[in-house]
Amino acid sequence: MFVYFKLITLKIPIYLMPGMAASPLIFEHIKLDPTIFDVHKLNWIMPVKNESLENYAKKMCATITHKNPVLIGVSFGGMLVQEMAKHIATRKVIIISSVKSSKELPKRMQFARYTKIHKLLPTGLVNNVELLAKYAFGETVTKRLALYEMYLSIRDKDYIDWSIDNIVNWKESTLIPNLVHIQGDKDAVFPVANINNCIVVKNGTHTMIIHRYKWFNEHLPALILGNKSSV
Repeated sequence: MFVYFKLITLKIPIYLMPGMAASPLIFEHIKLDPTIFDVHKLNWIMPVKNESLENYAKKMCATITHKNPVLIGVSFGGMLVQEMAKHIATRKVIIISSVKSSKELPKRMQFARYTKIHKLLPTGLVNNVELLAKYAFGETVTKRLALYEMYLSIRDKDYIDWSIDNIVNWKESTLIPNLVHIQGDKDAVFPVANINNCIVVKNGTHTMIIHRYKWFNEHLPALILGNKSSV
């Protein structure tokens, strides 16, 4: 009597976290092989007033339903997935258009941390898509308003205030294990000149996850599967 065993290959769970105020639609063109990767897109949830980023990260961890996932975060979402990785085991953490320590924040944000000048920003005008895009993407988007209106789904002043305050006051200094950092050389929000040990994408802006998606579709699988930290 012969018994045949079917080899079952478990897919690698991937969780994608968008940047500040952005919806998971920013990942709409990211295509990972569905026979290898099980992709899940995360949404921002409204924070409690004065909630710490640590506590928020714990709440987001509760939405992760797989063990040892790969967390991929963009911009502020990159900071968040690093905080999440402190509370759950991860296979890998990939941050895009982000920073991995408070030392990599641009000087204007470090200045804002001490002066609190960011609290004077007119965040009550977040329904103005141009202004919201300036906060979230660091870009003027007059030619693509309809597109960015679709990508920027959160227009809540309290959420924007909370996000900006947590970005400016992020105090991370310890590098988490298995971290891959991908940064564009034309990122206006987090300039690559302030950043060490990253994969640099030529002509990549802060919105390169949208506009340079072909680069990510080509390189992400190898970065996820291997110990590869450069391309």
